[in-house]
Amino acid sequence: MKLTQALISAVQLRKDAPGTIHAGRSRSWKEIGRRVACVAGGLRRLGIEPGDRVAILAHNSDLYIEALYAIAWAGAVAVPLNTRWAVAENAYAIDDSTPKLLLVDKAFAEIASALRGAKSLTAMVYLDEGQVPDGMQGYDELVAHAPIEDASGAYNDLAGIFYTGGTTGFPKGVMLSHANIVYESLVWIYALRFREDTRYLHSAGMFHLAGTSPMIALTLVGGTHVTIPKFEPELAMKTIAEHKVDYCLFVPTMLNMMLNHPSFGTYDLSSVRDCEYGASPMPDALLVKLMRVLPSWRFHQGYGMTESAALATILPWEYHALEGPLASKRKSAGRAAPGVEIRIVDPAGNEVPRGTVGEIAIRGAGVMLGYWRKPEESARVLRNGWLHTGDGAWMDEDGFVYIVDRLKDMIVSGGENVYSGEVENAIFQHEHVKECAVIAVPDPQWGEAVHAIVVPKDGARLDSEMVIAHCRTLIAGYKCPRSVDIRLEPLPLTGSGKIMKSALREEKWQGYTRSVN
Repeated sequence: MKLTQALISAVQLRKDAPGTIHAGRSRSWKEIGRRVACVAGGLRRLGIEPGDRVAILAHNSDLYIEALYAIAWAGAVAVPLNTRWAVAENAYAIDDSTPKLLLVDKAFAEIASALRGAKSLTAMVYLDEGQVPDGMQGYDELVAHAPIEDASGAYNDLAGIFYTGGTTGFPKGVMLSHANIVYESLVWIYALRFREDTRYLHSAGMFHLAGTSPMIALTLVGGTHVTIPKFEPELAMKTIAEHKVDYCLFVPTMLNMMLNHPSFGTYDLSSVRDCEYGASPMPDALLVKLMRVLPSWRFHQGYGMTESAALATILPWEYHALEGPLASKRKSAGRAAPGVEIRIVDPAGNEVPRGTVGEIAIRGAGVMLGYWRKPEESARVLRNGWLHTGDGAWMDEDGFVYIVDRLKDMIVSGGENVYSGEVENAIFQHEHVKECAVIAVPDPQWGEAVHAIVVPKDGARLDSEMVIAHCRTLIAGYKCPRSVDIRLEPLPLTGSGKIMKSALREEKWQGYTRSVN
């Protein structure tokens, strides 16, 4: 099955039902289907051929949804860019994926000028309304083109390149096929109860699989996409109340921000039937409080990653029990999603006994094709048909997975993955830095925060403000250290000569448990 078949199905079965709602504007599935075929025709007129990459740098909107389907309809490959990245990071992704076309909205129109120099880019499209910036094609001009027939190719063809952080200091492009994404979308429908009358709030960025997977799933059943440009606590609550949203996805930080917002309690949130959470640790105290103050909400947890096209395990609402025999399962990440195999393995890839901590390995239809133009990285994580996640966990006798650590030194801050290698790569570019290590430290608001330990070169002047300011010129703000220790003594080393991060973390995590609930 291909991405475009989801749209074809929605048009056929729910043509007059509202497909998208954005900023007070509503469009039916019939209208969306016509616009997508026309935009695909416009992309062809701009020189886009099957297999070409088309990048998008924009906030959530109904136009973003149309554009993703139009790229697939034209037979091209979507490259959604991270709206929170620094210019240098998105420039790297563009140079790596070599798209012919870049679509940007008003929020990124100025940034686009800094990206225009990429050799592969032949045109830019303004994915927004109003005055079209100089040197760009208007999105409405694409809509005005004659429609073309679906040319999306085969189900095993590459559908998208989704960039994720790189342990070596540079982002990696995760290659997902049509089949990868559609299968994961079917999991959403079956396990997370999407229906044709579902009204889903897109609060997660659409460049995330947490945005793309439910987008395809909801289209498959002909539900209604309700979009907000980006998450803001009051905007999310207001939108839920105004449009009677009945399904949401939030990372724990978002839920915490809403719960502690002055306006919480002034908006009617009772329309919400289901809420999926994931992407970062959920403190059990926060989950219990949410369950008590929002008793009509059924909470579901999902664990996964870009490399698995999102969901690998699911903890359904039935296991979110406050007491009784199921209460202990609430602290797990759930069991394997339908059609997904989960093993906990040792470094050699052998399954370990139940209750023993090892690495999560995943096999299933959602597992990526590999990393774009990184065969060695692909071979490292894709072994004998299994995706080796680098996440440490144990499994109980009932098949529930309990995540205990992240083996790749990944920091999860506010639902965003931050790889220490990327931050260290940026810090090391400062001329006065001799050594550095980046670790996670506990943070009451974000769950985890980025912390750097830096050793300056002999005789060099360096302070925490200088390190943070330097990082802000190279990487996204959320990846920059929130705190920095400047040390004059060398960092501790392991027997093999590597920096002993476990010792550095132990100093900061005394009295805390670093786990994912």
